[in-house]
Amino acid sequence: MNDKPRKAKATKGDAGREARLKAALKANLARRKAQARARKADADGS
Repeated sequence: MNDKPRKAKATKGDAGREARLKAALKANLARRKAQARARKADADGS
């Protein structure tokens, strides 16, 4: 389907994408940890 070769080295746009992905991953992880803490608190309080 996609026969174009991938570039071996990162470009400026890729660095920005990597930064956005890293920030999104960090935010998602923080949100998931907060949800897990809330579920644990609810389970402990019940």
